[in-house]
Amino acid sequence: MLAKRVIPCLDVHDGQVTRGVQFGKAEAGGLRNVGDPVDLALRYNAQGADEMVFFDITASAHERKTMVEVIERVASQCFMPLTVGGGIQTLEDMGRMLLAGADKVSINSAAIANPDLIRAGAEKYGSQCIVVSIDAKRIAPDRWVVRSRGDRGETGMEAIDWARKAVAFGAGEIVLNSIDADGTKAGYDLEITRRVSEEVGVPVVASGGAGNLEHMAEVLEQGKADAVLAASIFHFGEYTVDDVKVFLEKRGIPVRRDRLVA
Repeated sequence: MLAKRVIPCLDVHDGQVTRGVQFGKAEAGGLRNVGDPVDLALRYNAQGADEMVFFDITASAHERKTMVEVIERVASQCFMPLTVGGGIQTLEDMGRMLLAGADKVSINSAAIANPDLIRAGAEKYGSQCIVVSIDAKRIAPDRWVVRSRGDRGETGMEAIDWARKAVAFGAGEIVLNSIDADGTKAGYDLEITRRVSEEVGVPVVASGGAGNLEHMAEVLEQGKADAVLAASIFHFGEYTVDDVKVFLEKRGIPVRRDRLVA
């Protein structure tokens, strides 16, 4: 069995890491400031994080430049793969982030509006660099729909079907975000994670809802995810990355030993 990855996520707004609940919006006062993204990245690098995900949740050209500078600073000091998402609309945007030091780029709303961007990115940079992030909202016991623009946009698409199509277009990885669970710390949506993991032939990263170590083990075991992504439990010091890895290893879930600190 391949080793499972533990991935801290940094939501960056105005150059600072923030945290919301169920995609809380900055304009509604729904974000809590956490700290400097470079400082946090260095902390998680020291703890043995397998990767780091940065989501730029602001959209102006000036703020995008700030994000490039953040990635450059982190990449020069950290030795783990970096994924960057948020506001990436074109091949040029992808190239800018990869040149800054990112290993992967994550696209969401842009992929929904123009699925050919997935194919073009995979052809130019390789599928291994292209991540499609899917924000899924449960609307019935056995039905999830895709939302865009941080839960503000209706798409009319079924989440599982969209995951299949994204991989067919060339996505090398899926980050599956549960809107309902995001920031609640009540656990991942195991069912949608399992369904997507069984349908696609690429790694699936579970996102949204991590509240304790058991939640992470459950989504890797029952949800069949390849990696767990979390924010709040790391940012506010409830657990370290190596706490997670030690717990998973004791459960018989393989983790990367070369990134295990404890």
